[in-house]
Amino acid sequence: MTPNIRAAAALLIFLGVAAASSQATTDLTRDNGAPVGDNQNSQTAGPNGPVLLQDVHLIQKLQRFDRERVPERVVHARGTGAHGVFVASKDISALTRAAVFAPGEETPVFVRFSSVVHGNHSPETLRDPRGFGTKFYTREGNWDLVGNNLPVFFIRDAMKFPDMVHAFKPAPNSNIQDNKRVFDFFSSHPEGTHTLTRVYSDFGTPASYREMDGNSVHAYKFVNATGRYNYVKFHWKSLQGERNLSAKEAEAIQGKDFNHMTRDLVEAIGKGNFPKWDLYVQVMAPAQLATLDYDPLDPTKIWNGVPETKVGTMTLNRNPDNVFLETEQSALAPSNLVPGIEPSEDRLLQGRLFSYADTQLHRIGTNGLQLPINRPRAAPVNYNQDGAQNAGARQGSVNYQPSTQAAVADKAGHKYSQLPLSGATQQQGIARTRNFAQAGEFYRALSKQQQSNLVSNLAGDLGQVSDDKVLYTMLSYFHKADAGYGKALAATLKADTARVAALAAALRD
Repeated sequence: MTPNIRAAAALLIFLGVAAASSQATTDLTRDNGAPVGDNQNSQTAGPNGPVLLQDVHLIQKLQRFDRERVPERVVHARGTGAHGVFVASKDISALTRAAVFAPGEETPVFVRFSSVVHGNHSPETLRDPRGFGTKFYTREGNWDLVGNNLPVFFIRDAMKFPDMVHAFKPAPNSNIQDNKRVFDFFSSHPEGTHTLTRVYSDFGTPASYREMDGNSVHAYKFVNATGRYNYVKFHWKSLQGERNLSAKEAEAIQGKDFNHMTRDLVEAIGKGNFPKWDLYVQVMAPAQLATLDYDPLDPTKIWNGVPETKVGTMTLNRNPDNVFLETEQSALAPSNLVPGIEPSEDRLLQGRLFSYADTQLHRIGTNGLQLPINRPRAAPVNYNQDGAQNAGARQGSVNYQPSTQAAVADKAGHKYSQLPLSGATQQQGIARTRNFAQAGEFYRALSKQQQSNLVSNLAGDLGQVSDDKVLYTMLSYFHKADAGYGKALAATLKADTARVAALAAALRD
């Protein structure tokens, strides 16, 4: 045995890794060396309950993931922002007690648009979902509606978020983005078929931030003054209309301007051409959730057939004076909620409630919400204290509650709504997956030209996959979504269409 081999073997032994053949299975562990029992599903309170804080593996994955980059955001690094106002237009007090929706209420907002995967100075022509995060400075505190231009997401459990982003990001050994890694990951996650279909369509390359819609992706809860709740999804509809780029159009723009989306927004607002979006909501009663053939709290699904109601209009009318102080220091997190709006039991959202706020604590510091761009209109009153860069002015001897020396009290009227629970804690996937149906519906809703663009875009990246099993697994997913879709992809890639069809026939939707 050579010295180098002996050293390598010693290192493996020191790290607790068996020097076995490439076919041997190594136990997955947490950072403390303890083996992981389930790396696919978060622990939940029964089949439909919220995710549990005791899931230390989930918490550790998200904590470590949030701290992978300093100081650039791990995701949504490339972005631009603008100030504006939201004006509520419809009385929905029967649904929610949130003051932001009182008819005629004018609420200042700050919106940060972004791309998801690519880095801070990446071209804005690259194929990617686009972030659409809105901070409402309501009179009851800040509410952050953090979503995307696409109405669905790639995965349904926060346990998989770090793995998914790792697959999308450059390979750790080469620092090159590699589609083989992406499809290797998604070949084990068929729920991604819907979002992959959308992102490889021309919706994956919006023409401008002004000309794209926004979506909450997740369901939330509206809670009224009596504590009754309903589930709700939010949809920003661009009054400029939606416009997307074909791959050729994006390529032509990138050769001349890799800032085209930021430039368009800044110049439009600078000229007084203020972009507007109407906000719509879809509402579903708790009893409705069990009546559908898919899980409505699954973020890979849209709510087909559920009517939308317009509740207000947002206008962006002012560019930042300092991009770093405002756009880059803005700290958006879905955990920033106000009375009358609560999270649903969506497993991805439950993880994001922790992960996004934790990211901001790491990225801009313990007291980042004291920064002007993040400071609420309603002055915070609590005993969170000290920490780096604390600009607060807490005085006196009382830094605890309750106290006979300070009249600071919680209010029972602001308690969360009560969710009925049943069953045991568990780590299992959702029951009603329906991984492929909505991808097929979206494909069939496209024009023939849009379908052709989708197939061409997707085949270009799928064609880089050298692993035969991964390739045919992915082709079977798209075929399961729609036979014409799958056949067109297979034909473009000169794949065995009979084999693809046979694999698709064996899949459960």
